[in-house]
Amino acid sequence: MAQQSMDTPAYTASSIQVLEGLSAVRRRPGMYIGSTDARGLHQLVYEVVDNSIDEVLAGACTEIVVTLHADGSCSVRDDGRGIPVENHPKYNRPTLEIVMTVLHAGSKFDRNTYKVSGGLHGVGVHVVNALSEWLEVRVRREGQEHFQRYERGAPVGAIKVVGPSTTTGTETRFKPDGTILETVAFDRDTIGRRLKELSFLNAGVTIRFRDERDGTDETFHHAGGITEFVEDLSQAANLLFKPPIYLHAKREANDIEVALQYDDGYNETSLAFVNNIHTTDGGTHVVGLRAALTRTFNDYARHRGLLKGDKEGLSGEDVREGLTSVLSVKVLEPQFEGQTKAKLGNSEVKGQVESAVNEKLAEFLEEHPAVGQSLILKAVQASHAREAARKARELTRRKGLLEGGGLPGKLADCHSRDPAQSELFIVEGDSAGGTAKQGRDREFQAILPLRGKILNVEKARLDKMLENEQIRSLITAIGIGIGDEQDIESLRYHKIILMTDADVDGAHIRTLLLTLFYRKMPELISEGRVYIAQAPLYRLQKGSRSAYAYSDEERDRALAELGGSKGVTIQRYKGLGEMNAEQLASTTMHPGSRTLLRVTVEDAAHANELFQVLMGEEVEPRRLYIQEHAVEVTNLDI
Repeated sequence: MAQQSMDTPAYTASSIQVLEGLSAVRRRPGMYIGSTDARGLHQLVYEVVDNSIDEVLAGACTEIVVTLHADGSCSVRDDGRGIPVENHPKYNRPTLEIVMTVLHAGSKFDRNTYKVSGGLHGVGVHVVNALSEWLEVRVRREGQEHFQRYERGAPVGAIKVVGPSTTTGTETRFKPDGTILETVAFDRDTIGRRLKELSFLNAGVTIRFRDERDGTDETFHHAGGITEFVEDLSQAANLLFKPPIYLHAKREANDIEVALQYDDGYNETSLAFVNNIHTTDGGTHVVGLRAALTRTFNDYARHRGLLKGDKEGLSGEDVREGLTSVLSVKVLEPQFEGQTKAKLGNSEVKGQVESAVNEKLAEFLEEHPAVGQSLILKAVQASHAREAARKARELTRRKGLLEGGGLPGKLADCHSRDPAQSELFIVEGDSAGGTAKQGRDREFQAILPLRGKILNVEKARLDKMLENEQIRSLITAIGIGIGDEQDIESLRYHKIILMTDADVDGAHIRTLLLTLFYRKMPELISEGRVYIAQAPLYRLQKGSRSAYAYSDEERDRALAELGGSKGVTIQRYKGLGEMNAEQLASTTMHPGSRTLLRVTVEDAAHANELFQVLMGEEVEPRRLYIQEHAVEVTNLDI
């Protein structure tokens, strides 16, 4: 049990402030949890966990237990102070009931109780209650265990004492409402990754994660905090030094932590958090970190004579090549841009992070000259490569203009000039490309065939990438540029669709393309512009009747619908080129009859690890990954 220290503020009924009543959550759940799909379902878990993490931040909690139960419910138990149960002095209702049923009621609005907190501005647990078939809460405080049950947000009975308690804390168990949510099946891996992330961001807390459905039981505890986070992120890379650089500073009421590691690769992996919330679109804290890195590296290089005074300095892109970093700031009054909290807007945080990192990083480099020298030499090499890449870009542009229009010759463009209406199909090979050109709708569908496999950008600098004709064609056709000069507003097509064969080569080409987009054009993915076409594997014909199947299961169902296998001709498509234009168009290309998978990155840390393992230089992590996941293969092309 976590003992309340003298510095931990009292948590009583008067700590709870009510802003407005709970309404419309069940009618418009997307306004509160983002969506009603799997993402929204898991957000319910995170909202309850965030309340326990806020107790950790307040110094009142050391252990959290999250359990996925066999009946489809989830429980979160902590050893914090326990939600107050006595009547609220202002509203004359049990405080626990107010917390569970009134929107915008919570102690996060009272800075005496929580200095910093995550969650959705006090919305969290009320919304979980409203969107649950049932919810039960147990509060252990002041020697007693209190219990109350709710159904679809309404209390079933009064709060009652169910026994004595020698510990403190809150346990919330809820079953999501399947009449509102599209899915109520929790994904263990998705939840596990978030809990692991929280254990890194809150050094010292122990988070136990149990799944009764299959008996798994994991414990996350990282005393090293974000330093261990960076080590975990970069475990598949060839590191330039160990351990990671750790910087910690306080500026006014805000707390700033940064961990930095460099490897001999060419990509950057940077994660930023505000009060444990992953700010996927960055913000002022990220701007401050980047400015500090650029300034500190340039000052150090010039002072050491590694850059001549009249030479152009190192750019931000140069100093971040091969960087893995985690930035975690705790801000008293965070101002986020947008409901999803993806971007921090506090202007003062930029200067605070910049001055703190500049000061602490300069000290580190002076105390570790060997590390400093290796980092500057890497950045200088990156600078030379950037200059070569700039010349290659200029040459490409001039060549394109001389040849007319600047678009690649292989591109069959669409008539529409409205990006919102336009689609680009990236197709494997000239054969499939020719079929796609015949089957497309020329008004809004463009086709770019690729000849063979593109360069693996996980292992190449920008200048080498731009020497690759296929990559140059892609960059030119897409239109947003690459590197620091990237401009998503210049995107020529709002749907970029990867259409490759359903075999090993097709999967490899698709992975190479996704690596390019994830590493070098990340906004394409974060903006939801990249899709994967779903081509059928089989065509079944019986007399005048035909059907397409996208899996072996669908093939078997189609056979049954056609009256069995007798008299049925089954064609197995090994490549897109085996379909005629009409078949490809009707099954894979035309809106209304096609299926597209949108590429998203829910977990940047997990995505980074996969790209490093699968596409990086190190062979051993890839071998181990293949061994571990071989049993999951469903379609093996031998």
